[in-house]
Amino acid sequence: MARDTTDLTPIDSVDDLTLYMKGGEKPKAQFRIGTEHEKFGFYADTLAPVPYEGERGIRSLLEGMQTLSGWEAITDDGRIIGLAGASGQGAISLEPGGQFELSGAPVETIHQTCRESNAHLADVRKVAKGLGIEFLGMGSSPLWTLAETPIMPKSRYDIMRNYMPKVGTRGLDMMFRTCTIQVNLDFADEADMRRKMQIGMKLQPVATALFANSPFTEGKPNGLVSWRSDVWRDVDNQRSGLLPFVFEPGFTYRDYVEWALDVPMYFVMRDGVYHDATDITFRQFLDGAFKGRVADATPNMGDWTNHLSTLFPDVRLKRFIEMRGADGGPWRRICALPALWVGLLYDEAAMAEAEALCADWTFEEVSAMREAVPTTGFATGFRDASVLELSRAVVAIARKGLKARARMNEEGNDESHFLAPLEEVVARGTTSAEELVRLYDTQWDRSMAKVFAHLAY
Repeated sequence: MARDTTDLTPIDSVDDLTLYMKGGEKPKAQFRIGTEHEKFGFYADTLAPVPYEGERGIRSLLEGMQTLSGWEAITDDGRIIGLAGASGQGAISLEPGGQFELSGAPVETIHQTCRESNAHLADVRKVAKGLGIEFLGMGSSPLWTLAETPIMPKSRYDIMRNYMPKVGTRGLDMMFRTCTIQVNLDFADEADMRRKMQIGMKLQPVATALFANSPFTEGKPNGLVSWRSDVWRDVDNQRSGLLPFVFEPGFTYRDYVEWALDVPMYFVMRDGVYHDATDITFRQFLDGAFKGRVADATPNMGDWTNHLSTLFPDVRLKRFIEMRGADGGPWRRICALPALWVGLLYDEAAMAEAEALCADWTFEEVSAMREAVPTTGFATGFRDASVLELSRAVVAIARKGLKARARMNEEGNDESHFLAPLEEVVARGTTSAEELVRLYDTQWDRSMAKVFAHLAY
């Protein structure tokens, strides 16, 4: 998230929070696609991570990107920490360890989001080359220890860095050593939101296997296909993972709101200053628990919007739905992730088929699959099938959905060709992570430099 929200609209009741979620409803003709992707910066000559300060640091990279793009600088305590494009063009932000993120603009087609990502990467390369910086598309940093990973100067991350070790064992790894690709999707009404949230929650472990791409840690294989998703098993289970109430047939906006109200906050922002609020829930904040700690402790809609951004379930609900289960990866996978979910959820026939596939899956079954996939990937069993078989079925449904959407580019091609990287892995029967380890063992002389060269943007 590039910039935290300032919205002084007062909150009069919990009903206001529910109405806020409902405010995301759109007619299908206005559905859009927002793609976010993160990548690790490193120095090409040493493979070392890129710090914030210094002539060749992240700050210099952001300043160069600002000059090139003309985008507005986002600052925190006088330091540039991101860029915002005009009129909804998207934003560039920093994750805690210097991961460079593009939050793409809401667009109509995968063709557009792929062009956007391609243009962004071209601009980044143009500026980064002069600094000796390249970028790595993986789900986790394969070489650096936590101590070697730089810390970005963002106030909300200072609060998170202090809080994470109190609520889980892997929070700092998540913050500093993981990258993801996400897609944000719209919903028409509460029933449509429910269907998409339920399908998304149930199929998220399948997406994790399809995008598994983090098999190395601190310079050697880690025995996992998705170290990133394994980290998420113990980050902060009050605010992350699968949500059992989403599996209920009558799941509503209000159910999500009631859950969010009882999750501890991270911060309250007033006049650009972040105040630690990790000792209270949002419900307690509404009840006056922050009075006396800031001059204006009256909760407002900006506080609620910011709080929603600090919740990390596998599928997150705001005024749109975020799919959060995929590892970061190379350029083709940035396009494949939105293609998968748009294919499944933006065509009614495809969504009905995906819904039928997982209709009777229970929370306990999906939880067990989610626990196993980081280690066993496609080989994970589910009932009488494997996750590989489920993946083949899911990708086939997505292809039908994209074909039915029939959104063509200038050459007359629909969006289904963006699924090619996923069709390749299911045809091969092994995850990208397993293929990386195979190449590392058999062709790359167990060289991390060759891993970096293979996956560098």
